[in-house]
Amino acid sequence: MHEVAIIGDGYTAAELLRLIAGHDQMEVIMVTSTENIGININRLYPQLRSCYNLTCQATDLEQIKSRCEAVFLALPHGLSVPMVKELTRSGLKCVDLGADFRFQDVNIYQHFYEVRHEAPELLGEAVYGLPELYREKIKNAQIIANPGCFPTSAILPLAPLLQSGLIEPHGIVIDSKSGVTGAGKAMKPASHFCEVNEGIKAYGVGTHRHAPEIGQELSRAAGQKVGMIFTPHLVPMNRGILTTSYAQLRSGVSARQIREALEDRYRSEIFVQILEPGVFPHTKWVYGSNYIHIGIYADDASGNVILVSALDNLCKGASGQALQNMNLMLGIEETTGLHGMGVHP
Repeated sequence: MHEVAIIGDGYTAAELLRLIAGHDQMEVIMVTSTENIGININRLYPQLRSCYNLTCQATDLEQIKSRCEAVFLALPHGLSVPMVKELTRSGLKCVDLGADFRFQDVNIYQHFYEVRHEAPELLGEAVYGLPELYREKIKNAQIIANPGCFPTSAILPLAPLLQSGLIEPHGIVIDSKSGVTGAGKAMKPASHFCEVNEGIKAYGVGTHRHAPEIGQELSRAAGQKVGMIFTPHLVPMNRGILTTSYAQLRSGVSARQIREALEDRYRSEIFVQILEPGVFPHTKWVYGSNYIHIGIYADDASGNVILVSALDNLCKGASGQALQNMNLMLGIEETTGLHGMGVHP
């Protein structure tokens, strides 16, 4: 049994606890907190009562190092760096659910997150945690930068097409809608019920922090800098992301090749489901699961390519993918603890 700690007690920590409760080779033995020290996790998340009896404690890295093999860091940006630096020195494996290790260029991180990175030398050691793209590197990594939820929903449909040279690497438009849990558990005026209910709005227009993350990975896939626009929207639901990506066929490429490329690339990937022609995903189909559903429209006459993806922002967009990564790092079968289907209706 692999004993692990979770640093943090927000929504992604609760989702990790939910998933690991069904894991037969991993056990959470510590949950740390800043605001809820001494409070049983079941008081914060009563749905966990039947599986856990853990009391939130202050983050004591020495205790974690002496008792645990690996750590999930479910923290706001800027807080993981010093902890990861110390934990990895002692040989622990770390999956950071925040943004601290996602960027290859420290200047981009510091510009968009407005915080100084305290260990830029570790960026070269961290592996971007999309198993479907970087599985072999993840297996041998000590630090995993778990991707953002929006980036996961955009990169997985687009990367294979850019890598194969099937779509133009410029003029890509990514339009995403997200549930309110994407904003985290902390109280914010913009996520109050009366601000969100019965409405939809764009936010972070032209400035959202996930845009450079998406651009980094799409450019890596294309082998050149990709031109793209990303706009997120907040919708009045708890969980889920629906992303619609628009691109153009390259000269000489047929619409049929788009579907063939995605089906071939993800045929053996259990968590990436390419939907049948004419079928497009619904966030309810993946609610609570580690799956991403992708629908495809491509047209020879216009050259338009439209990719629609749906995932659960707390699961495949965060904690489910983190567990998928940790399974690979610890040599556990990748899908362990992640077999649950979406909950619908």
